[in-house]
Amino acid sequence: MSWIFLMIAGAGEIFAMLFLKMSKGFTKLSPTLLAIVAGGMSFYFLSLSLRDLPLGTAYGVWTGIGSSGTVLLGILFFKEPVTGKRLFFLGCIICGIIGLKVVS
Repeated sequence: MSWIFLMIAGAGEIFAMLFLKMSKGFTKLSPTLLAIVAGGMSFYFLSLSLRDLPLGTAYGVWTGIGSSGTVLLGILFFKEPVTGKRLFFLGCIICGIIGLKVVS
């Protein structure tokens, strides 16, 4: 169950960053509130996952999911550049997440 909590926490992190971008520096109320709610949800589920998972593993996977997801959302929704180097390092992050899961 801890891994499911961690996946939910990672999704919350992705949504928090998406809404943070949309808030335009906390100048738009709705995205600001959504960012706060998604961030709170993310921390809550991360805390649940930490009951059973090692801290380093859980934090590494959580940040990896968040960073990978936000890179992909940035490419899809905000027209951020798609370069070979960005995709290579995104792949490195994903491989690191898988590696932490395998060794835990």
